[in-house]
This record gives sequence, structure tokens and C-alpha cells, in this order.
Amino acid sequence: MRDTLANLATRLGVLKGVFPLDRSAAARDALAGVQLASMDIPQVLGYARIAGMPAVTGLYTVFLPLIAFAFFGASRHLVVAADSATATIFASRLSTMAPVSSAEYAALAAMVALFTAVLLLIARVFKLGFLADFLSRTVLIGFLAGVGVQVGIAMLGDMFGLPGHAARSIDQLALVARDLARINPATLGISTLVVVSILVCKRFLPRVPVPLIAVVAGIAASDFYGFAAHGIAILGPVEGGLPPLRVPSATWQQALDLLPVAASCFVMIVAQSAAASRVFAERYHEPVDTNADLLGLAAANAAAAFTGAFVVNGSPTQTAMADRVGTRSQFAQLTFAVVVVAVLLFFSRFLQYLPHCILASIVFTIALGLINLKTLFLIRRESPGEFTLAVFTAAAVVLIGVEHGILVAVAFSLLRHVRHSYRPHTMVLVPGDDGVWVPVPAVPGEQTAPGLIVYRFGADLFYANDHFFVEDTRQLIAQAPNPVRWFVIDAGAITDLDYSAARSVGELCQTLKQKGVDVIFARVNRYLHSDMDRHGITPIVGASYIFGTLHEALLLAGVRQPGAQVKDTQ
Repeated sequence: MRDTLANLATRLGVLKGVFPLDRSAAARDALAGVQLASMDIPQVLGYARIAGMPAVTGLYTVFLPLIAFAFFGASRHLVVAADSATATIFASRLSTMAPVSSAEYAALAAMVALFTAVLLLIARVFKLGFLADFLSRTVLIGFLAGVGVQVGIAMLGDMFGLPGHAARSIDQLALVARDLARINPATLGISTLVVVSILVCKRFLPRVPVPLIAVVAGIAASDFYGFAAHGIAILGPVEGGLPPLRVPSATWQQALDLLPVAASCFVMIVAQSAAASRVFAERYHEPVDTNADLLGLAAANAAAAFTGAFVVNGSPTQTAMADRVGTRSQFAQLTFAVVVVAVLLFFSRFLQYLPHCILASIVFTIALGLINLKTLFLIRRESPGEFTLAVFTAAAVVLIGVEHGILVAVAFSLLRHVRHSYRPHTMVLVPGDDGVWVPVPAVPGEQTAPGLIVYRFGADLFYANDHFFVEDTRQLIAQAPNPVRWFVIDAGAITDLDYSAARSVGELCQTLKQKGVDVIFARVNRYLHSDMDRHGITPIVGASYIFGTLHEALLLAGVRQPGAQVKDTQ
């Protein structure tokens, strides 16, 4: 029977993250799923708080959306549920459109989830999984750090027992600072106890579900001692039972306002989900099918939209938690969903006694976990420029908001890539101390041998960087210690040549030929050779002056290399 189900699932292209699965693996994953539920249920309640949604909707995100991804996705490890990053993205915009936790707010949140599902489905149809590669890991770390700071600031009011909430982080800090004299000591004491307990146990007893213990103990104490009567805010009545099915709706104007929000969520989901699934697939030597995961994520967000939940994401933190408790397939997530059903049917009424400060404290520790100081310091040590980008991205998230911060993150990722191509490293081969040629930065005055310069350009040639190539070449030839007879272009790093660059290179070669300098192209690959033929550079240079190796080019120039070898210029 098990083999029949596996074969049927394979033919239909579903349950890729579940099968193959034998009896022992199923038992292991079922136990891991129960452990994951005990750790994750308090977190999704906290994510609902971040999202500005009723607490029970956090549980909705780990029911049908979890099942939908397990059915249509491919990753065996990815946990798709509520996530702090996406929750913050849409909450920052929706809070300006409707009162938080209101029916209208919930309807708008469902519409964002539906739009996000549509964008993910379009990405799957057109196989756009590669888009995840355009959000660099460095900038993503900075973005998440900014989200962590923003979420942490947003939770301070509930942790201190202060009324009021501001949409912008700076305004929220000002609000807290202004009302410090009104702090509720009991609320602050409970918050401090919860935060310290979670952080200490996370360091020394990572398997202990402290957030769950805090929730259960907080509910029991709140009911027994009547926290509400002592000025400690509680959730209040929580709707129980399975989520009702409903079609999201919004006005045309609201829909237009929500599309950029959904686009921001889409970018974050693709980037985070792809990163998380790749990390764990590589760890266990499993294939990665990003496009199938896109379909699973689309199905999960559609399920969230129609069940009154909000945007779900492939969460790196929850996926790491799942791995720590031993999950090795989506069967564990299906078990997790079963546990959630039991909570919704039999235990949701107890959630009304949960103090806001406990939930806010759990969220605060989650926010701290998003600020990866260890990695930031590592980036600073290895690449100060990238560290600056990460910090700038984090500051943008805090100061201008998450919705715009994700756009800044994408822009910085692309600009960083373009910058490397725009101003690449250039080198010239020169004699080393042992007589063997070595690459050095291309500075005017350097030459390879009397009458010869071997020059390397470290990127594809296109309209934005061709003038650097031309200027480098002219200055190297003009300031060479001896008249240049042969100018060898090591094209090992050049795989593409656009129209603008081709015109510049062609004109340069004609000019040099008129001045008695022969240009030779070395290490030309088939793609570059095709571009040179198409753009008319080959006739200008001469087909006999284009070679696949540097050795052949130097032979044409009549140069004998010292030591009979040339060090690799890569």
C-alpha cells in the first residue's frame, strides 16, 4: 500500500517532500512533528501578533497552508508557516488602511496572501525560481536584522504594559520614552522573566520548549490569579474550531494599494524559502527543485487566503528548529498540522487568558534571533564594503519601513552585482622575481616584455564598462617603457559582448592597427567568438589573431616565455 501511494504520488508530481518514506522514518518524523508543534505553536501566535491579526490566525497558518506545501512542494525540510519578516512587511502597510485585528484588516491580509499566491504561481509557470539569486545573502542578513530591530521596538509597549502603538519605529520609541512613568511593574516583571528564561535555555537547554512552557504557565496563572483585574492585559475571547472558508474581497483601490505589498512579500518569500531549502538539501545531499517549491508556496498562500489567515513563508528559523528536533520529511509537518487541529478543536478557549506581555516577550526573543551579530561581524572582517551595505539595509528597514526596505535590499543586491561588472579588476602579466610571468594590477607603465603587453579584463564587456577597457588599453600602450608591437587581450573572463561594447572595441582595434600595434585575442571561448563574428570584430582583427589559448597567442607574437610556463591569470 505504501509503495502504491508513493508510485501514485510520483506520477502525479505531488508529495515530493514526503516520499520515499518507510515505517521507521514515518515514526521518527511523527515524533519530531509533535516536538516541533510544542516549540512552534507559541511562535506562530507571536507572528500573528506581529501581523496585527487575531491570535488564532497564527494557528491557521500551520494547518491548511502547511498541508498544501507538503502536498505540492518539493523540499523535504522547509517549514512553511507564519513568519516575522513577511508579517512585518504587510502589517506596516495594512495598519494604515484599517484598524489592527479588525474584520476589514483581516480581509485585507487575506487579499495580500491571495495576491502573493498569484505572483508565486506566475513565477512557477515561467520558472522564475532563479529570482532568488538576486537578493544577496549579505543584504538579506541586513534586512532581517532591520526587521528584528523594528519588531523588537514594536513589542516594547506590551512588554512594559503601556497603551498606544505607533506605526513607525522611531515614533514607537518616542511613545515608550514618553510614557516610562506609566510602566506596569507586574507586566514588566513577567516580561523580564520570560525573556531571560528563553534566552538562557536557548543557550544551555535548546531542546526545552520554553515558549510553550511560558504560554501554558501564563494561561494558568492568568486564570487562577485574575491577571486582567490587576492591570495585566490579556488576549480575551479567542475563536475556536477549524478556520472558516471564505473568499477574500477588497475594493479596486485597496487591491491596487495591496499589490506592492504582495510584491514585497513575494520577493522575501522567494529569497528566504530558496535559501532555507538549499541549505538543508545540501546538508543531506538531496536535489533542489525551486520551481516545485514555488508551486507549493503558492498553494500554501492560497490556502491561507481562503481560511482567514495571512501570508506564509518558508521560514529559515522554523526550518532550522525542525531540523534540530529530527524532521527529515514533510511527514513531520503533516503531524504538526494534526496537533494544531487538536488545539483548535479542544484547547483554543484557554488562549483567552494568555497575557499580551508573554506573547510580546516571545516575539521579542524571536526578533533578537533575527539580528545575526556573529555573521555581521564575520562579514565586516571579510568584506567591509558588504558590511556597510548590510548595515545600510538594516537602517533603511528601521527608518523607512519594511515594505520599502525590501525594495532597498533588492536594489542594493543588484547594484552590488552591477558594480563588480562595471568596474572589474584588470591585470597585466609582468616578469616576477623568479622570471615567471605573474599578474599585477593594470597600471600605466607596466609591460609584459619589450614590445608586448598581455592585458586581462575581469568581466563581460557591455555598454557601461567598455570605456574603461578602451581607456586602460590606450594608457597602457601610451605609457609603456618600450614601443608596443603586440597587445594581447586575455579574454578568459569575457563571455559576452553587447552592441555598444563591440563598436568601442572595433574602433579601438582599427585605431591601434593604424598605429602599428597588432591586437591579439587569447583564451576566446565559443560564445565570445560568436559575438565577435556577429558584430564584425573578427574581420577587423583578423581570424588568425583570435586564439583559444594564451600560449598560441604568444607564439604568434614570437615571444618565448621565461621558464616555459605562464602562471594562471585567473
